[in-house]
Amino acid sequence: MEEIHDENQLLYYLKQYQLETVFPEPLRPLMTVCHFEKCELICRQGEASEYLYVLVEGKIKIFTTSAQDKTLVLCFKTPLEVVGDVEYVRESPIINTVQAVTPVVMLRIHYRHLVEHAGDYAPLLKFLLKIISHKFYIDSNFSSFNLMYPVEVRLASYLLSISTEEAGAVVHEGLDSFNLTDIANLIGTSYRHLNRVIQKLCTDGFIERNQGFIQVKDRAGLRQIAGHNIYE
Repeated sequence: MEEIHDENQLLYYLKQYQLETVFPEPLRPLMTVCHFEKCELICRQGEASEYLYVLVEGKIKIFTTSAQDKTLVLCFKTPLEVVGDVEYVRESPIINTVQAVTPVVMLRIHYRHLVEHAGDYAPLLKFLLKIISHKFYIDSNFSSFNLMYPVEVRLASYLLSISTEEAGAVVHEGLDSFNLTDIANLIGTSYRHLNRVIQKLCTDGFIERNQGFIQVKDRAGLRQIAGHNIYE
């Protein structure tokens, strides 16, 4: 992680996402702009939570790890998103691990500064309420999505979540076979049925499976199958 104290860069992001009123002026000298490399961990499940992060560039992956060291990807997030908000309100350790999928830029501020300078600041509290309630809404939609839609639709949605479009080009992320069990668990199906659906998507030309990896070939086609993307 590279931490930058740059007021102009901070103000640029605050203005871009209309956050000037959310973070009052006394907080701004205490905020930093943090750059994370692809695959770098931002926070780890179970560790003490100290910072509120605001995602302003890039994509992050949120996942949980069981006592048996099995990981389950919960969702992918793009701007504008907040990390550490639930932990701040609940005063709890970090709930899930957060990792950069692409190079990521986040605004960061320590909880103690929030408490000292904006503990009862209405615009910030309203912002956090909106973000947290949206997460509950997404969780509710996620449960319904996994129950109501065919596996082909769920898989297409997931594959859309792990590929990004940058400057008109499609950047693909590979999935190895070892992770297919985790994907099956996430989208609510069996490993065997997931393999059948993958084979169908390969036959139809939407994806390609080669040497244990899956690559998206037709992003537009997958988007048409998915209809909407529940995993982002």
